Amino acid sequence: MNARRIQYRIIQFWHTLRAPWLPVDRAYAAERLTPELLALFERMSRAEQQHGIALCKALKARGITDADAQVAGLLHDCGKSIVPPHLWDRVLVVLGEALLPHQAARWASRAEVGTPPRGLSRGFVIRKRHAEWGAALAEREGASPRTVALIRLHHHPVDEEMPLEDALGTDFSFLLRTLQELDDA
Repeated sequence: MNARRIQYRIIQFWHTLRAPWLPVDRAYAAERLTPELLALFERMSRAEQQHGIALCKALKARGITDADAQVAGLLHDCGKSIVPPHLWDRVLVVLGEALLPHQAARWASRAEVGTPPRGLSRGFVIRKRHAEWGAALAEREGASPRTVALIRLHHHPVDEEMPLEDALGTDFSFLLRTLQELDDA
């Protein structure tokens, strides 16, 4: 883990600790989301809401005003509302992925369909599956296919040969890469 990544994780930790006392700009989200998607946004933790708004604003600062990308920025972590991670889950995942990456991958694979993750593997399962869960939630609430795909793939490595451009637009890979870059910034 390089120094930039460590700095990012420390800042992320402090943002999570401070989240309960910081306001959430719900009006900003309401301008971009349908009532159904806004209800999904409001089920997210305050920290995830604040992170989604920050990501959405970062996309706009990069000149990305595409409505699907903006909605995906706000909702990309909405799958965590299914099984909200505890602070210690987050810390364990960061340490586990940095120090024991093979074991972390095994813990992440312990998810049984239909049962909530438990024990040490809980945070790893949430990390691995939240994008999939979030895409399903967003789709159910009426998000566009491009938004759903951006949410589903926001942690997926972008392969140069991903056959997504035809169905999702010529700028899809660019939007996905930018969303991923800013999510980890």
